[in-house]
Amino acid sequence: MKPKIHPTGELRRSQVLTTFGPGAMLDLPKHSVLVGGLEYWHGDKQRIFEDRLQSWLCLQLKVPELKLFAPPVDSGEEHGPPTGIDVFLFPGWFLGQVDETWRAPDGRRYRTRPLIPWERLVDGGYLTRDRKIKPVVPVRLVQACVRGHLSDVDWYGFVRHDYKTERTGDLWFDEGGAGNDFAELYIRDERNGNQRRPLSEAMVPDGSVLGWCQGRSPWLGPRVKSPCDRPNRLLVRSASNAYFSQTVSVISLPDRDQALRSAVDRVWEDFLKYCENEADVRRERRKEKVQAALEGFSDALVWADVERRLAGSAPVEKGIKQVEIETLLAQRDTLGEDQPEGDFYARAHPLGALPRCAAGKLDRLVLVHRLREVSAQVGFTRFESTLPDINGELDLKVELAPLARDLTWLPANENRGEGVFLSFPAEAITAWQRRPGVQRRRDQLLAGFEVWKQRKRIEDARFPGLPYILLQSLSHLLITTLSLDCGYSASSIRERVYATESGYGILLYTGTSGSEGSLGGLVEMGKHIGRHLEHALELGRLCSNDPVCSQHNPADPHEERFLHGAACHGCLLIAETSCERHNELLDRALVVPTVATADAAFFCEGT
Repeated sequence: MKPKIHPTGELRRSQVLTTFGPGAMLDLPKHSVLVGGLEYWHGDKQRIFEDRLQSWLCLQLKVPELKLFAPPVDSGEEHGPPTGIDVFLFPGWFLGQVDETWRAPDGRRYRTRPLIPWERLVDGGYLTRDRKIKPVVPVRLVQACVRGHLSDVDWYGFVRHDYKTERTGDLWFDEGGAGNDFAELYIRDERNGNQRRPLSEAMVPDGSVLGWCQGRSPWLGPRVKSPCDRPNRLLVRSASNAYFSQTVSVISLPDRDQALRSAVDRVWEDFLKYCENEADVRRERRKEKVQAALEGFSDALVWADVERRLAGSAPVEKGIKQVEIETLLAQRDTLGEDQPEGDFYARAHPLGALPRCAAGKLDRLVLVHRLREVSAQVGFTRFESTLPDINGELDLKVELAPLARDLTWLPANENRGEGVFLSFPAEAITAWQRRPGVQRRRDQLLAGFEVWKQRKRIEDARFPGLPYILLQSLSHLLITTLSLDCGYSASSIRERVYATESGYGILLYTGTSGSEGSLGGLVEMGKHIGRHLEHALELGRLCSNDPVCSQHNPADPHEERFLHGAACHGCLLIAETSCERHNELLDRALVVPTVATADAAFFCEGT
């Protein structure tokens, strides 16, 4: 048996799900590659069970069944079968690493390098005219369309203004100045009298300078194509707009069958999934591992859960966030069971002393000692990011690029941690929205939102409403304040904002409850939420960039911050991994009075 080929690079599982999933481009130590689709993920994959998320995804994606698996890992076995994730070499054009200059007819000198297609490489390098082989690097420019299709730029067609031309002759990449201005970058055709074309012409918005998309999806296979009528756009491989992962997450919630499902989960893949009746369950229980996992549950109960799984989960009627906030608002002192391996355990806690300006503005505090978040990737986009709406629902009008040719499972991961939940009475939110100053502020934010819709050409986008913007802005202030005392870095605290018909609330939680929380943790900070809330409100009243920050007009076309009110890096913007809206839809003027807007705040002046 041939020795196993060692992987050419390594990534963390969380990176695979959010940044380097199927269709993503990345640079390995010696290669530039494209991550293969789910058909190219090999090896044993750990099953992740989350019925609520699986059922909801089946309903939204209109597929009969979907399973969730963690990305595979390399087994490390020298002679074992292939494991890990296959990648494809991409792009197929390279720049020769030679030190040459070319003088243009106007006398200017340009650094120039040969632009070489893959099939013309010699021993992996560029063969110079004096028969020496020079190293090459992948070209950093490719082309894609808004549907996610991806391919090499047809450089011959681009420089010759004809995409039906023959692919012969030598091309050169000329760089003037520092090499960062596309107006100073040229593709030169040596065969046609050194005819040149600047790359800046490929940047014309909504143009077809690079021709029309051929519908190629090379991460699904080298010959996979689909019809497409969109123009190609120039894309820098390493740019932040080259890949936007679309993920959906849920918080695992307690119910009366949780212990049973967890027990069945532990032995499902290897034993119980093959059972056809209750007698098969009884026979499998004779095995030591199965007996230990199912201790305390009758054969009839176990078979009922197995039968439900084999038949497929029932569709979920309620939205993702609606179910969560209904659970968190349930009038019980404890939620879930305090088990070492449990998914959810929370206790209601008295609010305690609050700042005077917050009197009557909060009505419930829940300390979440243990929670589990499951996230699954459902697709990706290029050029423009897309997110689930404020209720966690998928935007089905967005054309997501596929992760696989035949979708039967999705990559997922689970994070366990702790958190703090705050709820706000609907009566206080409603009374606040009726105030004239708040309505004027709403008109300003709505005007910015409408300009954003026009710029993005998104006709069906709905304004999220003032309660969501208020709660998310307050959430950012609390994250900044809590991170100073709780032992977690601000980027380790995440938010989940609820502004639904079922209620209003903020859940701040972490992905780990280990050593990074050794200074107290979020749960401990929640016991003194009044003090931290007071500090958060004080932080929001004055920004280091005031009065410029507080006077920002959302509809101002010069600043192009259409989804921001009084919000900047000095006050509300935090790590994008912490914010569920990527630092959009923020305005501290809705939380506390600012130097420019004093009559729109939910929390009054003074303490």
